[in-house]
Amino acid sequence: MLDHLAGFANRRARRIVIAAVLVAIVAGAVGGDVASRLGPYHAKDPASESIKATNRLTRATGLDQEQVVAVVSLHGAAQSASGRAQIADVARVLRADREIGHVVTPFAGGSARMISRDGRFAFLTAYFRRTVDTPKAVDRLKDRLRPHRDVQLGGYAAASRAANRIVSEDLARAELLAFPLLFLLALWFFRSLVAAALPPLVGGLAIVLTFLALRGISEVMHLSVFALNLVTGLGLGLAIDYSLFIVSRYREEMAKSGPGRAALAATLRTAGRTVLFSSLTVAAALASLLVFPQRFLYSMGVGGTLVALIAAGVALVVLPAILALLGERVNALAPKRLRLAAGADARPANSGAWYRLSQFVMRRPARVAVAAAAVMIALGLPFLGVRLTTVDATVLPKSEQARKVDTLLATRFLPHTTSPVTVVATTRSASEVRAFAQRLGSVRGVRAVLPPVRVRPDLWQIDAVSKSRALSGASQQLVKRIRALHTPFDKGVTGQSASFVDQKASLSAHMPLALAILAVTTLLILFAMTGSVILPIKALVMNALTLSAAFGVLVFVFQDGRLEGLLHYTSQGALDSSQPLVLLAIAFGLSTDYGVFLLSRIKEARDRGAPNSEAVAMGLERTGRIVTAAALLFCVAIGAFATSRIVFIKELGVGTAAAVAIDATLVRALLVPSLMELLGRLNWWAPRPLRRLHARLGLREDVGPAVAVTGGRA
Repeated sequence: MLDHLAGFANRRARRIVIAAVLVAIVAGAVGGDVASRLGPYHAKDPASESIKATNRLTRATGLDQEQVVAVVSLHGAAQSASGRAQIADVARVLRADREIGHVVTPFAGGSARMISRDGRFAFLTAYFRRTVDTPKAVDRLKDRLRPHRDVQLGGYAAASRAANRIVSEDLARAELLAFPLLFLLALWFFRSLVAAALPPLVGGLAIVLTFLALRGISEVMHLSVFALNLVTGLGLGLAIDYSLFIVSRYREEMAKSGPGRAALAATLRTAGRTVLFSSLTVAAALASLLVFPQRFLYSMGVGGTLVALIAAGVALVVLPAILALLGERVNALAPKRLRLAAGADARPANSGAWYRLSQFVMRRPARVAVAAAAVMIALGLPFLGVRLTTVDATVLPKSEQARKVDTLLATRFLPHTTSPVTVVATTRSASEVRAFAQRLGSVRGVRAVLPPVRVRPDLWQIDAVSKSRALSGASQQLVKRIRALHTPFDKGVTGQSASFVDQKASLSAHMPLALAILAVTTLLILFAMTGSVILPIKALVMNALTLSAAFGVLVFVFQDGRLEGLLHYTSQGALDSSQPLVLLAIAFGLSTDYGVFLLSRIKEARDRGAPNSEAVAMGLERTGRIVTAAALLFCVAIGAFATSRIVFIKELGVGTAAAVAIDATLVRALLVPSLMELLGRLNWWAPRPLRRLHARLGLREDVGPAVAVTGGRA
């Protein structure tokens, strides 16, 4: 198949490139506004009790339960004529908005709890109608309130809108920061200006095509805007990886047979096959997120799977066409120093720094393996003390209005009034509800119970204010105690605390299936590539070590509050509950990605007759520089997320960069060669039936005639 693809790319090179340019223009025009069509973070399970209870209230009232909160800085006492006039004036502005369905003030439907303890502030809550486009409605409301300099807008809806806006801005800034640095690094690693321009072209095309696909998918399913961050970082990173591997191999083959179809065919049979398997492993890893019902997670799965497959498609179709057109000009515009370095790259595979390093490692494999594993286990130890949280206004920069409102509500008012534990009761008996509310007041952890509100004849809302923050362990225990109460009527418990309890339960329930998909697909794909059952199992173990080390780094930095000044964030004292899962999928896929690069060259050398130890050394020499370059470039691409003003996006950038750096150094340079040496021929073992199956399916790579172990290329 890859031979036919090489022939097609060679014969139709000009048409393929022209078609790619036209498709990129259309994709950019149609998919360019995809961010405006995607939703907020949303990590809730639609099947959970909290969401079902919230939906009952929404259907009964016709109101979105995710309120906005307007905090008013009063000129006089709240009970004074001027204070009441200020509050009434803000209420009029809110009610004048056609999208606002209900407004609560301290004097209309509310209580004295909506006035600060020092009397200098008051807040109003407003509920949008259920059919509203919330982001646009929040923007419109902020415009209406802009002349009122004594009013600040916050609450869940305003915080979500602020987060979406910041993500879009940060995405553009990260791209501006990453692209120039990526180009300079690519120039160094690719050795010529022409070759260095190829990864941005492949990455840019992969990204705009994925944006177009997400634009179409958003018409039939709800997706989170945060998927765009992953698409950009992963698209650039994979484009760099695949371009490096294909261009480097094309140069090798071109040095042997000259430019043309033969070099292109040999490149795709070897490096192209590796890219194909690599993209499948990354896509399969990201696809494991699709089993989660949370919008944030399955959006990451959709975006990550698409960009991995699309990046491979571009690298296997468009990039060969460009190489066919360029021929030897792929090495053009190379400074003299880089031309000399390029010549050094063409030395035999049994010489060079990486070859010598592998020989050093394999002379003492047990000690190196134990030392490398010990370092990775030590890095992972902090993860044993991980604490989890979820997104609220505290993830926003302190300068954001919604964050300021959250701070005011927490410090100036009766704490946690705007984030109660809400009981939705289905009954027509007012006496039963009053009796339950009285019982609720005596539950440990409840600060106050607000008067029950009759939503409709058979539906009541009872709000219990917790003594602790909504996302704290104490409030989560309070939710469980309230749910355990026996009542003569049907009840559901919702609110921010209940949603977080349900979110963690849902993640735990779906995680075994996701891990099973991750493990099984990796085993199958790596077996298809290598014909071994030992190498895939070993890859799983090494990936687990890499992930534990990266998780430990995240806990050390973000949970423990290290490097707050350098990274410009405020620790939440915990990690976002969804980040370990996203990092698990991304880092697992990328670790397997680099493993595929290395194993493909080791297998190629072995298939050509090299002994196990020599094949490992030759494979590491051929891929050491490429994997290191790819890892560094990927760290720049994904590490740019560390500049985001949203803390859990920083976590994603730093965690992924840490995983990639650990995998490209400790794992590929030390652990892989030492374990390959210890296992020897056992590396390539598979039961006879599986060996026959592998041969029958024709998955063995055609590496051409054998070469001498000394002096030949692997």
